[in-house]
Amino acid sequence: VTCPLAVRSSGLFEDMLLQPFAGIYSTYIIPNNHPDLNVRFKQLMDAVRLVYASVFSPRSRAYFDAVGYKIEEERMAVIIQEVVGGRHGRYHYPHLSGTAQSFNYYPVMPLKPEDGIATAALGLGSYVVEGEQAFRFSPRYPKLDLLAPEYQAKSSQRFFYALDLERTMPDDLREGEESCYTRLEIAEAEPHGVLTHLASVYDIENHRIEPGLSRRGPRIINLANILKYDQVPLAHAIEVLLEIGERSMGNPVEIEYALDLDTGGTGTPTFYLLQMKPLIQKGDEVSLTDDDLRADGLLLRTDHAMGNGREDIRDLVFADPALFNTAETVEMAAELEEINATLKAEGRRHILVGFGRWGTRDRWIGIPAQFNQISQARVIVEAGLEHFQVDSSLGSHFFHNITSMNIGYFTIRWGSPNHVI
Repeated sequence: VTCPLAVRSSGLFEDMLLQPFAGIYSTYIIPNNHPDLNVRFKQLMDAVRLVYASVFSPRSRAYFDAVGYKIEEERMAVIIQEVVGGRHGRYHYPHLSGTAQSFNYYPVMPLKPEDGIATAALGLGSYVVEGEQAFRFSPRYPKLDLLAPEYQAKSSQRFFYALDLERTMPDDLREGEESCYTRLEIAEAEPHGVLTHLASVYDIENHRIEPGLSRRGPRIINLANILKYDQVPLAHAIEVLLEIGERSMGNPVEIEYALDLDTGGTGTPTFYLLQMKPLIQKGDEVSLTDDDLRADGLLLRTDHAMGNGREDIRDLVFADPALFNTAETVEMAAELEEINATLKAEGRRHILVGFGRWGTRDRWIGIPAQFNQISQARVIVEAGLEHFQVDSSLGSHFFHNITSMNIGYFTIRWGSPNHVI
């Protein structure tokens, strides 16, 4: 086997029905193209060992502590998969990767929660599950635009992840998962011919989006030819799989998928179902009246929230809006780790308020905190500023984990009369 390989985990706790989690253990993608078989085999063995070892990482330990699991009771299989996609120049990547959920926690009119939501992006799936900005659509109503044209242009995907087949893999994979792939600008994909059915052009003068690449202008990844003009039945395939999964598991589900429009250079599109997990949301019955939601002493109010229940919380940890600077979000995550350790030692839980997305890999759209750095939070708030407004974390591994742990989750949009902070 000489194709690129993904080495990933399937843990007993990771995939359990009642409280599954995602992205806590490591995944390694290796090019598997070295001319020496022994070198290829060593890289594969290293990747397998490192996936097992990631059970004992600080990120994993913090999660196990938070949910009350015993780390020594975990059992794991390691899965070795061919990486979906094809070779484009010196790079290997699929046309599309994404996630989809059968229940949409934050529907916009006229959508209903049970209509579901899907997220898609060009390139390897790490882009979506690590919380980057990607295109969203309803599998049931794929022709419906969820955002105005100018906002689509502003929030469109700007880069993607690919495997560099000409780069020499490090002898030591302990550099981390990021050593396995390369970050590329969207413009680099256009000469590869992969944007034909994925992209449109934003007409700045007329504030409209033109499907295809026939004119000059900013490229927007919005899958227009696929979703609006049925190049391939992507939305229908996702809807059917979500329906089957929800019916089989007895509760809402989330899938990870990939789409290759030219499998093996034959021109044959292929849809790949990579993973399915249950979406769990549980909580106590708590009744609130309209008067409760208008109380003078209210700290937070939103019509975009998840979770339900009563919590005895005395502490608030927040990013100072007057000092917030996206160039310093990595340093903020390190500060949070120190604060979190202090609160953990004293057994105190807190409300955590930040701007943009929590848990994103892209430091420019939020604070790239890992779970072990904010494990004491019982309510997590993603707020906006006047000049810094980002879509919520829906679809990311981070979002999946806070839903399964029943951590309260608020989105506070700047300027909304229904949102108060």
